[in-house]
Amino acid sequence: MKVFEKQDNVFKILSEAVSEGIIVVNKEQIIVATNGSANDIFGYDQGELIGKPLNVLIPQNYHHNHGAHFKSFVNNAEKRHMGRGRDIYGVRKDGSEFPLEAGLNPFSIYDNNYVMALVIDITERKEQERRIRELNSELEQKIEERTEELHQSIQELKEEVKLRKEAEAKAKESLKKERDLNELKTKFLSLVSHEFKTPLGGILTSATLVGKYTKGEQQDKREKHLKTIKNKVKYLDNILSDFLSIERLETGKVTYKFSKFPLSKVVNEVVYNANMSLKDGQRINYPKDIDEYIVDFDEKILELVLSNLIHNAVKYSGEHTIIDVEVSFEDDKIVFKISDQGIGIPEKEQEFIFKRYFRAENALLNQGTGIGLNIAKNHLENLGGTLTFTSKEGVGSTFTVEIPIQP
Repeated sequence: MKVFEKQDNVFKILSEAVSEGIIVVNKEQIIVATNGSANDIFGYDQGELIGKPLNVLIPQNYHHNHGAHFKSFVNNAEKRHMGRGRDIYGVRKDGSEFPLEAGLNPFSIYDNNYVMALVIDITERKEQERRIRELNSELEQKIEERTEELHQSIQELKEEVKLRKEAEAKAKESLKKERDLNELKTKFLSLVSHEFKTPLGGILTSATLVGKYTKGEQQDKREKHLKTIKNKVKYLDNILSDFLSIERLETGKVTYKFSKFPLSKVVNEVVYNANMSLKDGQRINYPKDIDEYIVDFDEKILELVLSNLIHNAVKYSGEHTIIDVEVSFEDDKIVFKISDQGIGIPEKEQEFIFKRYFRAENALLNQGTGIGLNIAKNHLENLGGTLTFTSKEGVGSTFTVEIPIQP
């Protein structure tokens, strides 16, 4: 267990990125590590399983054989699927049993032997398989019993076939979702690799050049590269913040904090930061008549949403263009409109613009992860707000944010 305590952060980062349950035991069959998915599958709190014998997760009637099987597996030290052709079950903290699949992977760290089990709850799959078997059995029985009543049987058979196809379709849909999830993971890793590689390369280059400018008259050059390093680091920090937001939204761990604050405070902060990244000749039109208005909302979320939209307007617009920020007040809501004169969104791709990791074809040459709009929309909808847009390729886009006014 001490070995795993040394690697605790690495294990958490890697294991929490997968949907399968991960359970690691030592040669004495004591649990030394689990991930969040494993805790959820077996109904335990975080860290509650650490130090417990593996038998707490195995039904009582399997205990007498499991010890010998485990020792044999560790001695042979080979990867394999647990059970090999027979159904296996786990037991939750509340005592309920459920079917599962488990892949076993032996490994060693610092001369200590461990076994990692990748666990999947297959209750839904088993239920679907059972339903398909039942439908097949019913179908065969009715064919035998109603041969003489062919006309009536045909109608009933059609219904049974329909049910069978629906059950099979559900099974196929589950498989498709698994494939889609794997594809999403691959896309995510590729995205992270690409988005981190470019700024890290810029940081390394600028850091190298700064070291070469040692003379006093070269201070301007040093400042230029130091600014590049700061901008690249800030960009990477924003990406990590976006990924953290996604994880919190997915797991339901996000919390919101309402407070009263001047609307101008947030708008000033967002516009000030955006001004730092303006291209040559670009200008942001500041909204009018907002200095006296007090908002009751989650301040950080409003700042996140407006920053994302104004930053995008700057990024996807050319030099000597205007980004217009408008604010209006209606009976029960505040409306923000951020308009640009940029590249716009192709009509055929507009339906996907809020989909996670999606980027329009005409925006692929610009840096970006394709998750900012998705995060902004999810946060707003959680708080009773909306995010919509209109756009025309080559002309520009207008994004509209509506947030409710608290009584």
